[in-house]
Amino acid sequence: MRLPSSTIIQLLLQILLVCLLQRPSFAVKKSYVVYLGAHSHGPALSSSFVDFNQVTQSHYEFLESYLGSHNTAKDSIFYSYTRHINGFAATLEEEVAAEIAKHPKVLSVFKNSGRKLHTTRSWEFMGLEHKGIIPSTSIWKKARFGEGVIIGNLDTGVWPESNSFSEEGLGPIPSKWRGICDNGVDHTFRCNRKLIGARYFNKGYASAAGPLDSSFESPRDKEGHGSHTLSTAAGNAVPGVSVFGQGFGTAKGGAPKARVAAYKVCWPPVAGDECFDADILAAFDEAIHDGVDVLSVSLGGSASSLLNDSVAIGSFHAAKQGIVVVCSAGNSGPADATVENLAPWHLTVAASTMDREFPAYVVLGDDITFKGESLSAARLEQKLYPIIKATDGKLGSARTEDAVLCQNGTLDPKKVREKIVVCLRGINARVDKGEQALLAGAVGMVLANDRASGNEIIADPHVLPASHINFTDGTSVFNYINSTKFPVAYITHPKTQLGTKPAPSMAAFSSKGPNIVVPEILKPDVTAPGVSVIAAYTEAQGPTNQVFDKRRIPYNSLSGTSMSCPHVSAIVALLRASYPSWSPAAIKSAIMTTATTLDNEVEPLLNATDDMSTPFGYGAGHVQPNIAMDPGLVYDTTIGDYLNFLCALGYNETQISVFTEGSSYVCRKKFSLLNLNYPSITVPNLSDSVTVTRTLKNVGSPRTYIAHVQNPNGITVSVKPSILKFRNVGEEKRFKVTFKIMKGKATNNYVFGKLIWSDGIHYVRSPIVVKALTSRN
Repeated sequence: MRLPSSTIIQLLLQILLVCLLQRPSFAVKKSYVVYLGAHSHGPALSSSFVDFNQVTQSHYEFLESYLGSHNTAKDSIFYSYTRHINGFAATLEEEVAAEIAKHPKVLSVFKNSGRKLHTTRSWEFMGLEHKGIIPSTSIWKKARFGEGVIIGNLDTGVWPESNSFSEEGLGPIPSKWRGICDNGVDHTFRCNRKLIGARYFNKGYASAAGPLDSSFESPRDKEGHGSHTLSTAAGNAVPGVSVFGQGFGTAKGGAPKARVAAYKVCWPPVAGDECFDADILAAFDEAIHDGVDVLSVSLGGSASSLLNDSVAIGSFHAAKQGIVVVCSAGNSGPADATVENLAPWHLTVAASTMDREFPAYVVLGDDITFKGESLSAARLEQKLYPIIKATDGKLGSARTEDAVLCQNGTLDPKKVREKIVVCLRGINARVDKGEQALLAGAVGMVLANDRASGNEIIADPHVLPASHINFTDGTSVFNYINSTKFPVAYITHPKTQLGTKPAPSMAAFSSKGPNIVVPEILKPDVTAPGVSVIAAYTEAQGPTNQVFDKRRIPYNSLSGTSMSCPHVSAIVALLRASYPSWSPAAIKSAIMTTATTLDNEVEPLLNATDDMSTPFGYGAGHVQPNIAMDPGLVYDTTIGDYLNFLCALGYNETQISVFTEGSSYVCRKKFSLLNLNYPSITVPNLSDSVTVTRTLKNVGSPRTYIAHVQNPNGITVSVKPSILKFRNVGEEKRFKVTFKIMKGKATNNYVFGKLIWSDGIHYVRSPIVVKALTSRN
């Protein structure tokens, strides 16, 4: 039967309309995080009465109102944050993301950006067993070695077969634990009473990397970083550990009886990025719900506003639930204003050296010897070998600026075979330089620091005999080669040396302040050991993580603020076990106010160029766990204080109410960022004078404390009252600190001082950081 022409036209128009509605969009879509604040689950969250699917449906409906289709909204969302963090991650067009950001109940919309692990091998490349950081036996016993505390780790997962995660000697899993062991497709991955949980998050990573194969469906650590950090924080005591015979002893985490959970959020690099915001938020949301007490986060990214920062958002929600979050400061030093993880509600850790070295000497033909460090397994025959600069051994097609660094494919085997090659530090990984030398036929490598790296030398498990020497010594080696007709050298096999002095000193790679997002908050907060730290490792890769390296070892030495972070996570766990009622802020204060700015020669902490370091490098100082267990006083901070802090940053009451689980919030008028009850005091723009307030809480016996001030250059500091008498535990006293510019003596540079409250037994220290506006003097 022939259809009327009008009917045919109608059908064609309908088909055309459907095609137009379903036509593929040529606008570029990217993945975004839409952050909506907190949920209003209330007490029901701890029961089974919350329907998380209903929360997800509400996210679909919200996005549907912008996309016009429920199915399209459902397909676009790849994470729905349903427990503590309210929001979702979705693939959106830029215009849609911009429209969503205008919604009054939306706190932020930001791109699902990538972040990096904070081990130095990631950018250019067992922790507590040494003086100055190892807790005393009495402290460990008081804290029950961290028994009952659960440490979560956002990282590359864990190698569950490591002896550091054995369940031997441990009792039942704490009843508060609600987590799971999600092993994905890896049926050999098993949790136990030590490693009580594991999860993996890769959807944010997949949005950048593209479709993933089944090998990504596992929390197993195939990189080594996650196993290293987690065992540093809470690994069992494992005797007989070494790295190729060096550092022999018992590997032990700082809280060896704590239980651990691994949250894998980091994967092989995509354009240099390993850990993506959407995955990080998903891990925070699950970890908080699982019941962790401490979260160790050894990763970070470029500084951004706090509510566009997945770590800042996640750690805020963790702090609301009494969870202490410890973060690494970053490895972009020694330049100023490079520190990452800048929120006041988490603890940010810089990296410094320890009193243990692995010396490997470079002996030149003129009998001059230079002390370097290495963990090379291979050794040279005891004879002199020709030594050559990498630039003299380069291929004709290679650029000099690449060859000096021993970058891939720059060395000529005809020129370097059977010789020791001198490579300059920088750009490519330290261990990669050794690999390039070995592939070209060299017998050894001298790794010489550039000027920026100064005296910082790091022991790496190189694939050939090698020694890493400082800048001054490197210059001497270059001069020797340049001035000698037939230069020769020898590299000794490394040894282990304990009790070295001076130590600690700041690592050159450790990122530094000031805080570029909120200058009124000093970051980093403290420093801890982060150079040549020995801890558990993956056996899926060699110790250098290079394809060429077929060696496998259960423990390895790594450096970075990634390594210093779990040291502090361990101290947090010990404090949590000792004082379960303390707030995250109180624990943070105890660690900061008891830190030291002196080394083991009772001299000021130095940086890698032997200059005095400052609070921009070490924050409040180097952690001292024994003293932190009895701080005397603490600067406590409530979630309400943090909400007022956000108000002062410019967020309105409607936005802040989203944080308070639906209840309205009234911002405290005239709240100054300077007055957040932080354990350090920073005044970034002092004009004439300003007064800030702080409140101290007594957590010890009744005592009277007197204020002592070390004035910053050109600034006078006065404290009122200068005497505080505490009669009861938990009693709080408020005081004011007034800063005034000394006319004609102040400069427009940052200057540093210190406020110390002491009762003769306790010394409650706060760094002071001030920058004067001298134009108004």
